[in-house]
Amino acid sequence: MKNHFINKDKSLLEALSQINGLAPEPLVLFVIDDDGRMVGTLTDGDSRRALIAGASVADKAEKVMHRNFNYLREGENYDVKHLQEQKKLKMRLVPILDKDNRIIDIINLEKYVTKLPIDAVLMAGGKGERLRPLTEKTPKPLLPVGDKAIIDHNIDRLISYGIKHISVTVNYLKEQIEAHYQEPRNGISIQIVREPNFLGTIGSVKFVEHFYNDTVLVMNSDLFTNIDYEDFFLHFQQHNAEMSVAAVPYNVSIPYGILDLDGRNIKGLLEKPQFNYYANAGIYLIKRRALDEIPNGCFYNSTDLVEKLVSEGKSVIRYPLNGTWIDIGNPQEYQKACDLVKHL
Repeated sequence: MKNHFINKDKSLLEALSQINGLAPEPLVLFVIDDDGRMVGTLTDGDSRRALIAGASVADKAEKVMHRNFNYLREGENYDVKHLQEQKKLKMRLVPILDKDNRIIDIINLEKYVTKLPIDAVLMAGGKGERLRPLTEKTPKPLLPVGDKAIIDHNIDRLISYGIKHISVTVNYLKEQIEAHYQEPRNGISIQIVREPNFLGTIGSVKFVEHFYNDTVLVMNSDLFTNIDYEDFFLHFQQHNAEMSVAAVPYNVSIPYGILDLDGRNIKGLLEKPQFNYYANAGIYLIKRRALDEIPNGCFYNSTDLVEKLVSEGKSVIRYPLNGTWIDIGNPQEYQKACDLVKHL
């Protein structure tokens, strides 16, 4: 981050040299005073225009910097909606300032879609029995789809939305996944959590030692999807829900006339009806406090948590997932994902 900082008293020549070393990052410097407070911005274009207008390379950065600059303020307007506004303004780097105008973070909107204030937990402990023999010696999350493992497609997408705290719960052939994430991925350290025994589709969440945010995303690691996590999160916030279930449209067509019966009496007939449903996509946003409902060390499915929260009168909502979604649970779906990734 500090590669983008320059003191206001540095020369324009020093600024140009620093800008030249930023590539491939956006060529933007944040000008700060002696107390570390942000006072302006300076870009490659600003510098060239200043020189054309007669500035000297010996002039100080504060002479040619922009004093009217975009920023977000911690605790005031630093949230996902305001980051969306910055994207609409074509901002590449957005500084986040504290109350004293010191830069505490810089969001790169060329590299990241946004910065979501959520933790993520991926379930990677299953045996993948329907994909045998492929999963006899390789855990399903590490099967390749294109040029990388199934789970890496999901983790890379989470990272692209600015998510920094990612945990993976493991069980079957866990040593392979642990070795896979010994090194950080795209600058993010992946926390591996061992499941002591098979605890269903959400029970292992209880073994994550610490959550940093009030919203937790829980998902199966063997999905192939392009879900918009930003829209998912904003929808969750908008409805102030305790839990949101991503759901995919599922249509059932019956090629016959269906009788509407009352006992043996026919009340009517539906000719080749179609029924439209939403199926559970295995991706959830959950308030951190709701995770307290999951019992410790017990087999527990995400559907159990849904039913528990609903029975308590808590708000559990559906988020319609209209993009790509493949549950890689059998050879046919695995091949479908492998074929699809070639065209993305």
